[in-house]
Amino acid sequence: MNQPKIELSIIIVNYNVRYFLEQCLQSVVDASAEISTEIIVVDNQSKDSSCAMVAEKFPQVILIANTDNGGFSKANNQGVAIAKGKYVLILNPDTVIAEDTLTEILAFAKSKNNLGILGVKLIDGTGAFLPESKRGIPTPKISFNKLLGISSDKTGAYYATHLHQNESGVVEILVGAFMLMKRSIYLEVEGFDEAFFMYGEDIDLSYKIHNKGYQNYYFPKTKVIHYKGESTNRDVKYLKYFYGAMQIFYKKHFKLNVIYDFIMNFGIQFWYSLQYLKLSKKQPPQNKISQYIYMGMNNTLFSKLKEILPHAKGFQSTTIDKTISNEIDTIIFDNNYFTNKEIIHTMENLHLQKRKIHFRCVPKGCDFIIGSDNSVDNGKIIQLK
Repeated sequence: MNQPKIELSIIIVNYNVRYFLEQCLQSVVDASAEISTEIIVVDNQSKDSSCAMVAEKFPQVILIANTDNGGFSKANNQGVAIAKGKYVLILNPDTVIAEDTLTEILAFAKSKNNLGILGVKLIDGTGAFLPESKRGIPTPKISFNKLLGISSDKTGAYYATHLHQNESGVVEILVGAFMLMKRSIYLEVEGFDEAFFMYGEDIDLSYKIHNKGYQNYYFPKTKVIHYKGESTNRDVKYLKYFYGAMQIFYKKHFKLNVIYDFIMNFGIQFWYSLQYLKLSKKQPPQNKISQYIYMGMNNTLFSKLKEILPHAKGFQSTTIDKTISNEIDTIIFDNNYFTNKEIIHTMENLHLQKRKIHFRCVPKGCDFIIGSDNSVDNGKIIQLK
């Protein structure tokens, strides 16, 4: 009997984010119910229990356990090389997709004759829109303005502000946290350039596909959480990688004259120095929970929360209520009772109401609580064992 053709291959590159990966994989499994998919996790020599978790809890996942860390670009190329799907989705491990995300993006992709890459609306762990969900080509001039802090709201260039965050349309650059495309197009441009260890490779891939005459699309009908702090941890090593990626991109795609080359190098060095100073002064975040509401129906879990958070006042709700008391500083969603789509929608709505609320989630079938209050810092994990 012939096996059904795989329509979509989902490639997830992981490095030391075991709990975020577990939540991500569970959301992908839930979204794959009606689609012929394969999930490929490429692990870059994680020191945590990521590989053991995947093998135990997700035996259907194809796992490539690298014995060294060759970088994000190389690992994605490894995954795509063995993928069998017509489409490939490059997905970060610190993301959560809605139950209808895959059906929505595939339907939109099939409606476009000249699709290059498809990206979606990303929000962080606070419910805030991530503007890098859609971007323009970072030409030397545009990037120099961005480095110096000149707002793209005025130029509309760096963050593609010709499109509203809730408006679908053509953009040039999409972010590597979520990229859907035909596998044939990925291979046509030879995938991610492995000269980029991490950072900048998504800009390069988007630009290569754009230059081939394909159209890249931003599609906000489906929304995805990208905690971001897990995959872009802001430390000195990050600055060095980002600094190097910017230099590689400009040398590869733009022939600068001596003056422009000097100006760009000055701008990059200036940005690097500012970021380094910010990192050296960064204070550890304070995330003490004082009043929380558990949104779920598991009374045993609610009792456990009272033990784990004895100094906080806890409340329980069996509905996702739009009216949350002003005293509540944390919402703990139980994904066993509420869908990721409902959770994402509530997070975004409360952020738009300018509520200062921390969001946590108990992923379906998991024994931990997870969340993130800042897109530049590591997230928060609470064990329930």
